[in-house]
Amino acid sequence: MKHNSKLLLLILSLFCIQSLRAVEPLEIEGRWSKERINKWYAEQPWFVGCNYIPANAINQIEMWQKSTFDSEIIKKELDLAQSIGFNFLRVYLHDLVWANDEQGFYNRIDQFLSICDERGISVSFVFFDDCHHPLGKLGPQPLPVPEYHNSGWLNSPTRDIGRDYSDGTVSPKDAARLKGYVQGTMKHFKNDPRIAYWELYNEPGRGRGLEGDMASTKIKNTFGDKSAKLLLDAWKWAREVNPSQPMNSTAEGGVGKKNYKISHMNSDLGSFHNYSGPRGFERTAKRYAKSGRPAMCTEYLARPHNTFQKILPILKKYKIGAVNWGFVAGKTGCVYDWKSRVGKDLDKLRADGNVVKDYKKMPLPKTWFHEIFKPDHTPYDQAEIDFIKQITETK
Repeated sequence: MKHNSKLLLLILSLFCIQSLRAVEPLEIEGRWSKERINKWYAEQPWFVGCNYIPANAINQIEMWQKSTFDSEIIKKELDLAQSIGFNFLRVYLHDLVWANDEQGFYNRIDQFLSICDERGISVSFVFFDDCHHPLGKLGPQPLPVPEYHNSGWLNSPTRDIGRDYSDGTVSPKDAARLKGYVQGTMKHFKNDPRIAYWELYNEPGRGRGLEGDMASTKIKNTFGDKSAKLLLDAWKWAREVNPSQPMNSTAEGGVGKKNYKISHMNSDLGSFHNYSGPRGFERTAKRYAKSGRPAMCTEYLARPHNTFQKILPILKKYKIGAVNWGFVAGKTGCVYDWKSRVGKDLDKLRADGNVVKDYKKMPLPKTWFHEIFKPDHTPYDQAEIDFIKQITETK
């Protein structure tokens, strides 16, 4: 009987220890105080800009790898941004580009930041992203499929690595790569005043956004809190670097309760996405304005119900940064809405040759969902441009 009691106590002790280990703190030490982040924010202009990728790039890899990085297109497009009063860009990076060419990657980032700085534009870089297509590789990127929203945007890391990281089966090499990507990039630019802040993870857990559209990859579409381990580790890695710039990760816009908690508890300033009409949008904006911390709306614009004329006045009223999705219509096809993907087999469409070789000849719908300028740099809607200039007080 004594033997059984000792055995039971041992089992209970081991269970308690394991339970304690499983409940890992979600808040990482080092978050900026409310006083510090509010002082920093008060010194900044009202951030108004867009999620930026040049029109000739279908995804993050095509923007940043050496063979397709195009500073001349970027200069011309950012002249447009400056002309309408934009002073901020949210820009996505990709871990595969870093792993292949670390120093070259930094050089191109530096070149990009100089182009922005010359035009009075500050930048936030995004490290990880769970949106859209799960698998990607370096080299030539797929051609865009017409009338299909974001036919080439990529997860970073690729979904197979993200899944292995969540399961604890990721290889030491891949784990070191992800940590090196975050810490190496941050260390290189940790005191760079051209970078407003860092965003560690866009929409953790989001996935492709369509069920039953993953047959060719055999990887589940939804990810949810399987991203939480990488998200939390990214916060640990970033706080170890302790850059001079503040940091955040997407809270509202991601998927998964744990993901939301991690982003909400650790972000120095808020980052939320909202594509609803003005009434629902203002409820969210008001809540963030009352949080005691500044915030950025890092995704909006979903015509016809979510427009610059309807949303920018709300963001200005509550002193929240305004970052719409898209700029010049191009390879991403984001002029089409999310529903443009429903019922379509993307891989089959590509295999059958339903692609566009010249992005300037991409078909454009009558009513655009995202984006502001046509490929020839004329406005989609001049009244919209006039309004943006007016609200940003551009002469």
